[in-house]
Amino acid sequence: MGDFVLTLSCEDRLGIVYAVTGYLVEHGCNIVDSAQFGDPDTHRFFMRVAFACPSRAAGEATAEELHAAFAPVAERFRMTHEIRDVRVKQRVAIMVSRYGHCLNDLLYRYSSGDLPVEIPAIVSNHQDFAGLAASYGIPFHYVPVSAATQDSAEAQLLEIVERERVDLLVLARYMRILSDATCRRLAGRAINIHHSFLPSFKGANPYAQAYARGVKLIGATAHYVTSDLDEGPIIEQDVARVDHASSVADFVAIGRDIECMVLAKAVKFHVAQRVLPNGPRTVVFR
Repeated sequence: MGDFVLTLSCEDRLGIVYAVTGYLVEHGCNIVDSAQFGDPDTHRFFMRVAFACPSRAAGEATAEELHAAFAPVAERFRMTHEIRDVRVKQRVAIMVSRYGHCLNDLLYRYSSGDLPVEIPAIVSNHQDFAGLAASYGIPFHYVPVSAATQDSAEAQLLEIVERERVDLLVLARYMRILSDATCRRLAGRAINIHHSFLPSFKGANPYAQAYARGVKLIGATAHYVTSDLDEGPIIEQDVARVDHASSVADFVAIGRDIECMVLAKAVKFHVAQRVLPNGPRTVVFR
């Protein structure tokens, strides 16, 4: 799907697509995929363009060069924009506690090539999955945390993120709340997964609570991490039907499968530059 991806958002006005395509033509680039959306509520325009540079010698064009050359267009339309080289895999760190289904699913997709990323670190407040990490050859960082040690534990986490040049942090059922300061530091590059019962079924044993209420749909939500607990911009959701014959164990099993699928999709959308922030919402070009 090309060598680079350009994503942008700005106030919706005439001439944006013309300016973007003109820039690409001037630099000998060929569009291989393009998507755009004008939000009638916010009057913002969003665009994702995958393109190749066949006229440039192999390795000659860089994302930094193309980004610099795009600056006049971006300034003209006051764009928020990014150009990424899709041949450079994003570096994704994973956090987990004691529920390993999402971690295991992501690692399998990573090892099979379905998730085209690098995973330089797995971080956990328990040691349960050290062996799993070792089986994939991924460094495992045990960072215990309590109310008294949260500041030092998060400082250690941020040091790992910085040292390993982490592009995206994935909370794969990490069962601790990050501080407001850490959420702000990781804004736009941390994804969480939770069951879609929130806020109806908060606290312990949400599936048991849902079972007791006789719900007919269960699901999961992947969203960006913000200081508002489980209220960040939503990237992906899905649901499955249950009925009176379903047990609590059935709820849990079905819910785990949905959580794995939804989180994997959200991570793939993010690393493919398909998710653009739109205030408290997102634009996702599938």
